[in-house]
Amino acid sequence: MKLNLKIWRQEDAKSKGKMVNYSLDGVEGDMSFLEMLDILNEQLINKNEEPVVFDHDCREGICGSCSLMINGEPHGPDRMITTCQLHMRKFNDGDTIVIEPFRAKAFPVIKDLMVDRSSFDRIQQAGAYVSVNTSGNTQDANSIPINKEDADDAFYAAACIGCGACVAACKNASAMLFTSAKVSQYALLPQGQVEATERVENMVRQMDLEGFGNCTNTGACEIECPKGISLENIARMNREYYSASVKG
Repeated sequence: MKLNLKIWRQEDAKSKGKMVNYSLDGVEGDMSFLEMLDILNEQLINKNEEPVVFDHDCREGICGSCSLMINGEPHGPDRMITTCQLHMRKFNDGDTIVIEPFRAKAFPVIKDLMVDRSSFDRIQQAGAYVSVNTSGNTQDANSIPINKEDADDAFYAAACIGCGACVAACKNASAMLFTSAKVSQYALLPQGQVEATERVENMVRQMDLEGFGNCTNTGACEIECPKGISLENIARMNREYYSASVKG
């Protein structure tokens, strides 16, 4: 395939960015999207041009690093996958592909297609942990009976990889789906009840401080999430927050 790539280039967070056109030939359908960008960068380097900076790590759909807006969709046209799992057979010969970074105030551009998502880290640090009783009377977590449905829901919430697709898909750049997933995975388990009140209040407070927008129930976040995190988690977080507010 021969493709026309329109890629966002930006030197740093303070510089003014622009779209730059690149023509790339010899792209095969079995290539991943990131492999296609690797080939482009190899050609740019051979021509003594600056390669395109983009974030990646595991390339197995686990780490959540490869966050790209492709033709206006987080992670591209396929569903339930990350960018590194997107294959070029989803495109046709002669296609124009527009590649941009995730757009959000809380995700400032570092360079080109790479953004700073440390705001997610700070939300988790604000409360996404479970305290450990080291008094000598500790109880093995595996010995605590848990309802199967609750265990499954906690597992599904914990599947969130923090890629930020939910933020990029939301017209308000809301982080409610991400934050609610991190709240839910503990709220559903008995081990998470010790900090339950402080957890949800601290994490929601940090989410607001980071500059994320509010949720307006559009549902784009769930549709674009590569792990299918459910909107039910947002409802659960709202209940947890209301309960914590009453207790406080």
